[in-house]
Order: sequence, then C-alpha cells, then structure tokens
Amino acid sequence: MSAGKSFDVAIVGGGIGGLCLAVGLLRHGVPVTIYEAAPAFAEIGAGVAFGPNATKAMSLIGPDLRAAFDACATNNWSEEKKDVWFDFRLGQVIDGRESGEEVISLNIPKGHGSVHRAHFLDQIVKLVPSTIAHFGKRLVSYDDTDDGVVLKFDDGTTARHTALVGCDGIKSQTRKVMLGEGNVASQPTFSGKYAYRGLIPMEKACATVGDQLARNSQMYMGRHGHVLTFPVDQGRLMNVVAFRTNPSTHWPSDLAWVKPVPKETMLTDFSTWNPTVKSILSLMTKTEIWALFDHPPASTYTQGQVCLLGDAAHATTPHQGAGAGMAVEDALVLSTLLGMAQTRHDVRLAFSVYDEVRRPRTQRLVSTSRQAGRLYDMELEGVGDSVDEIRENVSRRMEWIWGLDVEGHVRMAGEAFVARKERMMVTDVEENADLDTLKETIQRMKALISELKEEIPSKKPKVDSTPASTIKDINKVVLMFGLDYHQDENYIWDVPAVFPVSLSPEAGNVPLIGI
Repeated sequence: MSAGKSFDVAIVGGGIGGLCLAVGLLRHGVPVTIYEAAPAFAEIGAGVAFGPNATKAMSLIGPDLRAAFDACATNNWSEEKKDVWFDFRLGQVIDGRESGEEVISLNIPKGHGSVHRAHFLDQIVKLVPSTIAHFGKRLVSYDDTDDGVVLKFDDGTTARHTALVGCDGIKSQTRKVMLGEGNVASQPTFSGKYAYRGLIPMEKACATVGDQLARNSQMYMGRHGHVLTFPVDQGRLMNVVAFRTNPSTHWPSDLAWVKPVPKETMLTDFSTWNPTVKSILSLMTKTEIWALFDHPPASTYTQGQVCLLGDAAHATTPHQGAGAGMAVEDALVLSTLLGMAQTRHDVRLAFSVYDEVRRPRTQRLVSTSRQAGRLYDMELEGVGDSVDEIRENVSRRMEWIWGLDVEGHVRMAGEAFVARKERMMVTDVEENADLDTLKETIQRMKALISELKEEIPSKKPKVDSTPASTIKDINKVVLMFGLDYHQDENYIWDVPAVFPVSLSPEAGNVPLIGI
C-alpha cells in the first residue's frame, strides 16, 4: 500500500472505464490492482465516440490520458464539418420528402472525437504499470468482510483488498452479487433493437458514396431503423452501424447476443432504403446481428466496500453516443473522491457520495438513449415520422450531456464528501465524553482540512461569505474546551463553497476563540 493511504482498491474489468479509473487512482496515490477475465486487455466493438464532456473528464483525470485520446482520435474531414456531430438525413422517402434530404446538421462543442476502441485502449494501457494487472481472472463472487473484500475467481484463487470496484461490463458479475440474482435490475434487458456493425476501408467508401458522405459523420433515419457512419482510425476506416427494430420485444435467453447472419438478411432489412445506404451496406464483409441490451435502474451503485462503474452500473444503448463517455466521467469522480479518502471508513463515504452524484445523471442517459433510438426510427410517441418534430427534438436532445460543467460536477462531489465527513466527525466529537479523545479528534479535523483543501478545484474563499452558523458545531466544541483554533492561520476552513469562513477578529461574524 501507499505510505499515504491505509487502503487499496481492486478493479475488476480492464476496459476503457476500468483503465481510466486506474489511471486516476494512480495519480492520487491510491494503490490499485486490476483483474481482467481475458488473457490480455481488449475491447469488443469498433468505433466509439466521445463528447466534449468526456474529453474534459479525461483532461482532469490527467493530461496523459487526454493525450492518449488525442493520439488516436478522428474528426470529420471537411473543415466546415469539424464542429458537426452528425448530419441527420432521411434514409427513405418520408411524407413526400426526398430520400437523402438533410434534416438537421447538429453542431457539437469543441473537444469531441471518435476512436477505434482497441486503439484507444492500447494507448491507455501504456499509462498503467504492467505489474498491477492480472489476467485470466474471472470474478465468480466476493465476500464483503470487516477485514476487506475477498474476491473469488473461477480458477479457484482468491484475493483480498480493502475495496472492490466492478468495471466488468454489461454482464457484470459484481452487479449480480451486489444486487442479488433475484433482483430484476441485476440482469440486462433487451431494448427491442439490434444492429449490424462493420468497418469499411475509407478508400472503398469514398469510391462508392463520395468523400463528403464517407469522410463526415452521417445519420440516415427511416421507419423502424437508422444507419450511422463516421470516420475512425485517423480517417483510414469508416465505421458503420445499422440499427433495426426487432419484430419481438423479447430476445430468447438461449440465443447469443451476437450471431452471424447471411449478408442477404441485412440487405433485406434495408431493401426499401435509398441507394446510398444500400451501397454502404453492400461493402460490409462480415455481417453479424448484435442484440442491444441495457440495464434497468439499480437502487444503488454501492454496497459496503463495493462499487459499480461504467457499463456495470448503467449499461445503455448507443443511440446518444455517450455510454463510454459516462464511464470516463465516473472514473474522474470516483478517483477524485478516493484520492481524498484516508481511511477504510472514508472509502465507504466516497462510494456513497459517488452514488449520489453519478446515479441520477447516468440513469437518465439509459432512459433517454432508448428514447433516441425510437426517435431516429420514427417510433417515438408524439413525434412519429414528422420530420419537423424530429428536427426539433434532435436539436436539443444532447445539450444536457455535452453541456455538463465537468469541473463543477467534480467540485460538487468533493464538497459533499468534505461536508459529510465534517458532520460525521462533529457527531463523533459530541457523542464522546473523553476530553483527550475530543482534543485528538479536533487535531485530526485540522489535519483533514489541511489535506482536503488541496484536493478540490477551487477559488480563493471570500471573507464573510458564510455566517457563523455554518460552523456552529465545530465552534461549540472548540469553545467548550478552550482550544485555540486560529493561532496559525486566518482560515479554519479553506474548502470552497463548503466552509469559506474567516476566523480573523476583523471578520466580526465568528466568536473569538482562545482569546
């Protein structure tokens, strides 16, 4: 363990979310061990997009993580399309409107980009010491004990750590154990959609549909389906995903989520679509159906010394291109909170605050992503195939995702951690009748504030910005025992927006202590 921490963390799952968390924890000096079921780090799938919220989170986790993204990120080819997320077009004739007609060109704030999943993962792996990774370790169960969490793997081995973070994807075993096998939220649910995915050499795509359509992100919408394309791998490949509504809302439990199908099956699914769509699909050489699942909302992302992150917590359909980005946000918030923690008890508190801060936003994504799929497929209630209504909905749909004040989001989590830590320490002081212990607690509180004030991104606190009632419990203890709490500095609390109160006599809003 690190000399500065009395705890360590096990991460189960070495995908993008798990590795981003590991990078963040290492930067905060938190000892971490990664357990991956596969024989090596690997990602399933091809292209994945990250919005400006996600890339900002990468930068805050560490500049080296953002550099890893930038090293393999791809944007639209045309200069005038650099700030466009997708050009939304009609893939069929709708209400007499021409197939291929542009519905809306949706702008996105700077900082976004698309990557090949495997290539991005390869870049992140370089930031993680090989000594902390263990492969061929598939989690079967765990025991959360007073002495830590005992992880049990399918190879018969075990490992003990202070805490466990499950980053083991949509089929998360950590989630199943935490919520209970009988809990409906422990199992992913079929969304009613499936997709065909593929990568096409950009030269072939350009020769077929032209540079503008091939090298810039496109979304073709139609009845009961939509097709999106965007460049990846520095523009060398075009990523293609073709979505369809399944005739049944049920996916048989004995049927694989990914299954190969004849190419004719895919082409038949889009036989009434425009020539551009059909020509793109004709270039796909490997045709597989990917059933799309997501998670019902869990009542919590944490229990005891165990926590969930990324798809293990909030697996979503890909219709808003934000699932992976939410995992990066998770990693930023959780690594920051654990970086502030000093004790085992603090770890539980960090997990609790993380749950309170992250669960509403991430579960909203799961819900609105399903809605987006129905919108693009002209099935959304109250919108249907009305092109004008679709345009209006698309124009405002992504604002709450991309527009997050990421720094403010992290600051809010840090402030909540400090405030709850302070309340618990005050309660501990008030309930303890031993004078020596009380004085020791006060000293611990002073040390805690000194450490935590460096952890939260902040501005200089303003004198007189908070009334004395904010720290009345602490003052009560300090006055009770005549402790001089401001002998060395003017500020007792220097954590922004939590306790920004001056204790100098000139302030006039705090009782003079020890004078």
